Amino acid sequence: MQIVRQLNPLRNALAEFRTAGLKIGLVPTMGALHAGHMRLVEVAKERCDAVVASIFVNPTQFGEGEDLDAYPRQEAADAALLKAAGVELLWAPTADQVYPSGYATNVSVSGISDGLCGAARPGHFDGVATVVAKLFNQTRPDAAFFGEKDYQQLAVIRRMARDLDFTHEIVGVPTVRDPDGLALSSRNAYLTAEERGKAVALPQAMQEAAIAIASGKPVAATLADAKARLLGSGFHQVDYFELRDADTLALLHDFTKSARLLAAGHIGRTRLIDNIPVS
Repeated sequence: MQIVRQLNPLRNALAEFRTAGLKIGLVPTMGALHAGHMRLVEVAKERCDAVVASIFVNPTQFGEGEDLDAYPRQEAADAALLKAAGVELLWAPTADQVYPSGYATNVSVSGISDGLCGAARPGHFDGVATVVAKLFNQTRPDAAFFGEKDYQQLAVIRRMARDLDFTHEIVGVPTVRDPDGLALSSRNAYLTAEERGKAVALPQAMQEAAIAIASGKPVAATLADAKARLLGSGFHQVDYFELRDADTLALLHDFTKSARLLAAGHIGRTRLIDNIPVS
């Protein structure tokens, strides 16, 4: 596996893949890899001839007081996992390769980035859209793979790709979960053993709410009950627990077949997010 940190060597390596007629898959990450990331790699390997994984902890998607400095960084261990999984190239750029001196351009996706995590983390999705657009331009993949666990992020990226005429496929990969149902996340490493035991209340509350809503129970009352359950189970703050349209993320007050539950809550110093379809 090649590890590349500068743009010119990256372009040269990718040119060799293209000359050989290989279909290139991109798996963008911020590192601290877990089984969810490796599932993205697995799907990319199934669908593409050469897989490029990127690791870059993007400062522009962290707000003031968020965990940029504390975000786990373990590139050597991550590289070993990617190599073992058959990734052909790891793009681990230095900061100046992504944001050169004097950098002044921002990508903002309005509408679909509003509400949910967009409300709780102002500016977050501008940072996501900007860095992902740059990764797309840097690698020019045939397909790019993102986890559904960050569902609003996936929706923002799909909208950005359509609006800016990126022609490659955006592939959403279902969330990978621990046996007790908690969605895998790099931030799960922040949880103490006690908090980890309590965190399972999030997927449990979502599953119960999804069943209730699909069976015809009132949406508003069901969501209020779910929030109360989280706050009584160890979460000290619930940013949102909402029913949204799966495609547009429009807020829903009644159940439709395209509905999806999305939630975010704080336990200890960790903010957890999750989402599931309602059917």
